[in-house]
Amino acid sequence: MNARQRYWFFLMLGLVGGVVRADGMVVDKVYHPYVLPNEREIEWRIASNKTTDGNLLMQRLGLGHAVSETLSLEAYLIGERDPSSNFELHAYELEARWMLTEQGRYWADWGMLFEVERQRQDRNWEASAGLLFEKEIGQTSLTMNAFAIYEWGDTLPSEWETEFRLQYRYRWRAQFQPAIEVYTGEDFQGVGPGFVGLQRFSGQRQLKWEAGFVAEVGHARKEHTFRLALEYEF
Repeated sequence: MNARQRYWFFLMLGLVGGVVRADGMVVDKVYHPYVLPNEREIEWRIASNKTTDGNLLMQRLGLGHAVSETLSLEAYLIGERDPSSNFELHAYELEARWMLTEQGRYWADWGMLFEVERQRQDRNWEASAGLLFEKEIGQTSLTMNAFAIYEWGDTLPSEWETEFRLQYRYRWRAQFQPAIEVYTGEDFQGVGPGFVGLQRFSGQRQLKWEAGFVAEVGHARKEHTFRLALEYEF
């Protein structure tokens, strides 16, 4: 590992201890820093957060396309069901994923993620930039995401925040890769099991699936989140 790689690696680890996340659901997708040339994808994600105050359900439907060999763009519609069982279109989001290094060429693989989200009813905005890291260790893979987030709008205070996600998975077979996931945020530190799977078809067509169950471990209250994602690339 050269000096520059050590700098970025320890910078990411340093963010773990001071993560704050003021709004929204902490548990979400752990991003990998890879882009396939000419990839197109349809993605559906769901996260159910159960607390003593009720059950919050959030769904995302996305459509993405790689505009170059290293850059992919994706647009999302975000729906939300609140604890009162009201479900509605909550927000729109545009995402850009940038692959910084060629896969397997260096000690670790790096990427960046940029997102802009606007709530549909309230004129609130959220912009984020994330550093993506992945390292293969034998038959396992360590993936980490560290985000800097800025929020502003009519009903949100203007403030900076950070967020951290980690996934450590065992590449047992393509269709089933068990994992441990860690998420941290404001008043939330969660850990739990998960799995990732992949089925390849002809050409670039492939179907990915993943799920995780994350339980709150930082506080006495009972809170847990179930997440599920399906992604079809073609």
